[in-house]
Amino acid sequence: MIDWQSKANEQKDEYLNDLTSLIKIPSVRDDSQATDEFPLGPKPAQALNAFLEMAQQDGFKTKNIDNLVGYAECGDGDETLAILAHVDVMPAGEGWDTDPFDPVIKDGNIYGRGASDDKGPGLAAYYALKTLKAMGVKFNKKIRMIFGTDEESNWTGMKRYFEVEPEPTYGFSPDASFPLINGEKGNVSLQVNFGGNTKGDYILRSFDAGIRPNMVPFKAVAKIETAEGKQLARDFGEYLLSQPVSGTATLQDDGVELELIGKAAHGMEPEKGLNAGTFLAAFLSQYEFTESAHDFLTLLGTKLHLDTRLNNLNMNFKDDVMGELTVNVGMMNFNADDGGTIDLNFRYPKGLNADKLTSELSEAISPMSATVTHGDAMEPHYVSPDDPIVTTLMNAYQEQTGDSDSKPEVVGGGTYGRMMKRGVAFGALFPDTPNTMHQVNEYQPVDQLILSIAIYMQAIYDLTVTE
Repeated sequence: MIDWQSKANEQKDEYLNDLTSLIKIPSVRDDSQATDEFPLGPKPAQALNAFLEMAQQDGFKTKNIDNLVGYAECGDGDETLAILAHVDVMPAGEGWDTDPFDPVIKDGNIYGRGASDDKGPGLAAYYALKTLKAMGVKFNKKIRMIFGTDEESNWTGMKRYFEVEPEPTYGFSPDASFPLINGEKGNVSLQVNFGGNTKGDYILRSFDAGIRPNMVPFKAVAKIETAEGKQLARDFGEYLLSQPVSGTATLQDDGVELELIGKAAHGMEPEKGLNAGTFLAAFLSQYEFTESAHDFLTLLGTKLHLDTRLNNLNMNFKDDVMGELTVNVGMMNFNADDGGTIDLNFRYPKGLNADKLTSELSEAISPMSATVTHGDAMEPHYVSPDDPIVTTLMNAYQEQTGDSDSKPEVVGGGTYGRMMKRGVAFGALFPDTPNTMHQVNEYQPVDQLILSIAIYMQAIYDLTVTE
């Protein structure tokens, strides 16, 4: 029997060197720098090409599709195993203890944007495949390691892959947690749109929170025009004393600017964060703002605040297999002259769809002067626990970790695995390890990343050699 963990440990130094180089590329999608050559901006393409150059040097067949997506290929056969990862990362945000794009290892953890989501796990899966190839393993299937460049936004790259390349037989995405995720809730963002408002004793000149729909906002800033600025600032200080957040008030000639600091978290588990936007709106909603500003703050501060299951709007829903409907209030913007938008990122089980959610939300807020629209939706995805892709991967995880109690899970997160009929998410966050994806000070334990290489090695071997 092959000692997979020994093989993985042999790769540790080289793996960490390559991971450090990848994290140093700030591969955040940036449409402001988009060109014909770099449709998502230059940095995601730089990270993609770094991966592909690495794979080419290691003897893989590679292909770059429009600087949107690419793959490394080996093996041969009528069936294809796909391993889908992504090289783009979330914006770093504020509040890091270290430079998010200059990774450091301390206390056994590697810190940096992408260490956990998804450069660390993606590279671990690549190293598993690379090591098997170097061992001379003869695969009975074609294997493609596919790298997308905008998983953290709207999946333009991976959608392009599935438009121009054959669909794989089955596969997994190393972009979530162990032991295995065989079900993913539907995912859609609904936008609540408000008009402007320039009248009243309190005028909401601006309100801004959030940088991505699938991330709990870390910071919120509001500018209020009022003759009661000093009193509002004092009230804000008292409010902060009773809340698990922090902030500052800055007096201005025509009012006050309020800044509130919460805690970021992944949008699939919004209850693990402290939403700076809704906390700030909860404070402001007690004042006599008028018309659209009143509706904007009321919805945020009294209906959505601390209610990730939408009980306050009577929209709570639960499926016996896939669990509860959840919502993340990801982005909030208001301007007195132009109006505002609240972006609600829904993770929904089977039994719901985007049109139904839009209709229900429109009805729930019908007394307000607001409209609701929705973007592209991903429907719920589920693979039977008895499917060989599930049983084989679970066996590899259990044999390498000794964890025989964990079972496949259904989660609110969305991974590339759902793009395949027989696709799942597989690692690399271990049970009981804090999830710092989309948060400041993102990290992953180094030893767990190396163990994940061993798990992926056995999994790929069992799927393409011994099956």
